[in-house]
Parts: sequence; structure tokens; C-alpha cells
Amino acid sequence: MFTSLTLLVLAGLLGPLLAAGRRPLAPVLVGELIAGAILGKTGLHLIVSTSQPFPAFSAIGFAMLMLEAGNEVDLGSKELRAGAVRGTLALLIALTLSLPIGLTVGALFPTGHSSLLVVLVAGSSAAVAFPTIRERGLTGPAIAILITWITLVDALTAVLMPLTLSAASQIPLALVGDGLIVAVAIASMMVARRLFKTGLADEVKRESKHRHWALQLRLSVLLLLALAAIADRTGASLLVAGFAAGIVLRRFNEPNRLAQQLTGLASGFFVPAFFVLLGASLDLSALVRSPSAIGLALAMAIGATAVHVMASLVAGTETRLPAGLLASAQLGLPAAAASLGLASGALAPAVAAALVAGGVLTLIPASVGALLLAGKPVAAPTADVAV
Repeated sequence: MFTSLTLLVLAGLLGPLLAAGRRPLAPVLVGELIAGAILGKTGLHLIVSTSQPFPAFSAIGFAMLMLEAGNEVDLGSKELRAGAVRGTLALLIALTLSLPIGLTVGALFPTGHSSLLVVLVAGSSAAVAFPTIRERGLTGPAIAILITWITLVDALTAVLMPLTLSAASQIPLALVGDGLIVAVAIASMMVARRLFKTGLADEVKRESKHRHWALQLRLSVLLLLALAAIADRTGASLLVAGFAAGIVLRRFNEPNRLAQQLTGLASGFFVPAFFVLLGASLDLSALVRSPSAIGLALAMAIGATAVHVMASLVAGTETRLPAGLLASAQLGLPAAAASLGLASGALAPAVAAALVAGGVLTLIPASVGALLLAGKPVAAPTADVAV
């Protein structure tokens, strides 16, 4: 077991290695996918993603990826309120456009799950876009619209995507589970808000910091795992569980110490493990051998970019094209669809690989959009994507 874990951690280091320097070769998560593909099913077969304890690591890693995405969403931010009207309009336009485009892609490249393609085309990624916005110091009306738009579409697609791969008989219970996750998250927020204002809570936090108990980190992980347990029991979405946990934590403006601890736990091990194991489970040789799968990957990337650009052109401001390009960024949602589809047998290996490849391709226009919004010349677009 420890040999396999050593390989897993070693493979994860390829991501930072390719992303290092002034002109990175690839975004971090893409490097981790490549490492997994080399060591997994596509290449050397040294990492078997279905061997224990890898399935548990993969599930926790994905939940933490969505926690990080939810933690980027500040429901009380001025930007979210400022862009509420146009951001909602952009969402509605994107949803409307994604239906014919997704169904057309499904007709041209049959997968058996056209509704999944519709959801993926409409999706975006707070985990990609928000760090890019923060790191580049992007501000203004277009950014306010983007923040609202991406927040809403992330929340909506987190609910809808798993349902597209579920049997019709399982959907009612899954929806109940999603509702229960949201209810527990809200209740946790209300209870914590009351408790954290007491003198006892202040004393416990001081004691935890002094004696290195990391109680805030433990409680954060407890919340994530409790919401994930509800998803596991009801067939609800792990995306919703992680995203809701992240939003709850963001509402408390967690101190830098907790943020660093969460980043260390998530980005230091579990999230890279998820992407390495996903890469190991993908059969990229099946993608290369299938012209239809290659066409699906290209069509999904082009369709998603077109949907977001058109929605931004209608609802945006003077920087409509760059904002639409940045909003088209995807990776977590296609990766989750591929992982869930392979685990359940709902997606063929070539289709799963195509969905991930399509998500990776959207990082190119997203990077161009970020550069244009920052007022910089466009060069080597894939190198500047912050994932």
C-alpha cells in the first residue's frame, strides 16, 4: 500500500513542476492528470485507481476540490450584489443556449446522456475563475457580473449534473438528499454563528491555537464529511456537499491560519490525489483511437465557449468578450462527470476521457479572457491559467 501511496504523491508533484516558472508548460491540475495517465490505465498500469484506499482518497479529494470552489464564493460580497441582475440574466441566457447546443453535440456524437452534455456546456468553474480574478486584481462591473453568474451556475450545475447520470427512480431521493444537505449547511451556519460569539468559544480558540489542537480545522473537516455522508446515503451530489461546506466556511471569514491548514490538507494531498487518480482511471488510448470521442472533446470546448461568450455579449458590459471567455473555464465539473460516469458504468471510457479533454481545452480561451481583462498582451494562454 505504501508503495502505491508513494507513487501517488510523487505523480502529484508533476503538476507544480509543469506549472513552475515564468512560462509554465501547463496548469497544475492538467499536470496531475497527465501524471495519472502515464502511471495508470493509459500508460504503465502502476496506479490502479480502484484499489483500496484510492476510491476513498478520490472521493475526499473531489469533495475538498468543491469545498475550495465554494470557499471562493462570498454570499455577502458587494460584487455579488452589484452584479445580481446582469449576472442572473447571463445565467438564464447561458442555460437557454446550452439546451440546443448540448443536444446538437449529443446528436452529432452520441453518448446516451445528452442531458449531461447540456449541463456541462452551461457550466463554469469558480475554482478556476475566482483565483484568477483575485490574483490579477481584476475589478469593475464586468467582474461583478462574472462573480454572480459563476456563483449561480456552479450551484445549479452541482445539483443537476449527477442527476443526469442517475436512474429515474433514484432522482427523487437524490433531490431530497440535496435539500437536506442545504438545510444542514444553513442550520450549521446559524448554530455556529451563535456559538462563536460566546466567551467560551473565544477561550477554546485561544487554547486550540496555543496547544496546537487545530480544532477549527477538525470542525471544518467534520462539516464536510457530515454533508458528504448525507450525499452518500441518499445518492445526492457530493458536489453540493463540498460546495455547501465551502460557502459555510467562507461566511465565517476563517482566519489565515485555518485557510492555510485547509489549503495544506486539500491542495497538499487530497485534491492532487483526485486528479492523479482520475488521470489513472482514464483510457486516453481509447480517446485517441476514436475520432468520435476527439470530435466530442472539441465540440464540448467550442460549445461551452460559444455559450458563455454569447451570454456575456447580451448581459455584460464593455468587456463582454473577455468576460465570456473567462466564464467558459471548466475542469471540476467535467472531471466529476467522468469520475462518476466511470464508477457507475454510465459512460464509456472514450467518452469520459473526451469530457475531461474538453474541460481542459476550455482553459485556453479562459486564460485569454483573463489576459484581456488584465490589459495584457495575449501570449502562451494555457500557461497563465490559475487552477
